[in-house]
Amino acid sequence: MASSPGLRLNEPAGRWLLAAVVIGSGITFLDSTVVNVALPAIGEDLDASLAGLQWTVNSYTLTLAALILLGGALGDRYGRRKVFVIGVVWFALASLLCGLAPDIGTLIAARALQGIGGALLTPGSLALIQASYVQEDRARAIGVWSGLGGIAGALGPLLGGWLVESASWRWVFFINVPLAAAVVLIAARHVPESRDESATGRFDWAGAALGAVGLAGVTYALIAAAESGTSPAVTVVSVAVGVAGFAGFVWLERHSAHPMLPLSLFSVRQFTAANLVTFAVYAALGGVFFFLVLELQVEAGFSPLAAGAALLPVTVVMLLLSERSGKLAQRIGPRIPMTVGPAVSAAGLLLMLRIGEGASYAADVLPAVVVFGLGLAITVAPLTATVLGAVETRYAGVASGVNNAVARAAGLLAVAALPLAVGLSGDDYRDPSAFGDGWRAAVVICAGLLALGAVLAWLTIRSDVLEEPAAAAQPVEPPCRHHCAVGSPPLQDFCEQTEISVRIEKRP
Repeated sequence: MASSPGLRLNEPAGRWLLAAVVIGSGITFLDSTVVNVALPAIGEDLDASLAGLQWTVNSYTLTLAALILLGGALGDRYGRRKVFVIGVVWFALASLLCGLAPDIGTLIAARALQGIGGALLTPGSLALIQASYVQEDRARAIGVWSGLGGIAGALGPLLGGWLVESASWRWVFFINVPLAAAVVLIAARHVPESRDESATGRFDWAGAALGAVGLAGVTYALIAAAESGTSPAVTVVSVAVGVAGFAGFVWLERHSAHPMLPLSLFSVRQFTAANLVTFAVYAALGGVFFFLVLELQVEAGFSPLAAGAALLPVTVVMLLLSERSGKLAQRIGPRIPMTVGPAVSAAGLLLMLRIGEGASYAADVLPAVVVFGLGLAITVAPLTATVLGAVETRYAGVASGVNNAVARAAGLLAVAALPLAVGLSGDDYRDPSAFGDGWRAAVVICAGLLALGAVLAWLTIRSDVLEEPAAAAQPVEPPCRHHCAVGSPPLQDFCEQTEISVRIEKRP
């Protein structure tokens, strides 16, 4: 049995726990948005190529996507507070190494270590809320956690731009250290430990490793292929390693008694359909957010602070409208919102084609990002609800974790593939004309991905999200009452994940 919850939100202990998980998850929300704004300054200071900037983003996403399911299971088994704190400390030390990095290679390695820390602490933040508060206070605690997380995500680009402009890009990483220290102190004194006493079985370390190898191989091939001087043999070998890693992962997950990713989930047609839409939508988002902050600084001539502030309306719109979008989808079903939302976001991207040399924020940037954010607000909450509602309630933690990993993998591959697709490489990000041409081509591709997501939703998503009425639960309201993350869908609780994985594999 899991530990019995007993904290109340109106008590000091309950408020301290909420502070710990909000700040702890907040540093990952900040990191997911703040680093992109610093990329031009990082490239100039460390004399990095475009491939170096791609890996600065992707090395973090790769380890996070590969290990986030495993991180949730570790917390259930060994203690959610313990694993959460280990993740926070790990993240802080890796952030310190990022800030001290003397070259781009060291920064990339440190970012990969950051992703490991993020995989340990991210699922633990929501799991601690679910395991520690009494039932009647959980919804309110999740709402506060989600809302404050949304504010952290909104402020990330603004904070990053200010730090780059007033101090150095290195402070984008250094700022995590005092925040992490505060989390550790609060957790040591005020956060109760909890674990799933019934969790049994081995951890799927081999599955996590093969998944990481698959992602790394394909990502390396895509990035290396765009760089002049790369041997075709290196690219071919990298692709082969990636494909072999994915093939080994699928085989192992199919035959393992304790899989990290129960493949039987994908036998549920609605779950598979929702994840296909997730992949298309979040691939577009990953590409847009990588390119947009570079375009604003490289060709449009915005300062880092102005480029960061330009993204603020996206998250503000999501903060204001995501809850209403979720309620609307509960009334009319998810098919229409998941079709209309990506289409609206695609229209917002096409408006971004006006961004270029001498662009005006009010005339060229603001209308585009508002329309883009409106489309995301329509899309993300119904998408999360569809994923959770497609399976039985007891499988919600694993289903949400899979969806989160799919979204992160989509963004990872998009950042790797888009520069190759639009012909950018080397130092092109320092040439306003060359980068501007690549930016406009990338916008069209990302708009096409969003349009594909809309078509997939219309063809595959049912307004009734139940796959099998006799077996499935009623649709689940997503844990994003006030905000849905831009970088990935929100995570549902990972409680009892190991036991759930076994039951899924054994179900008829």
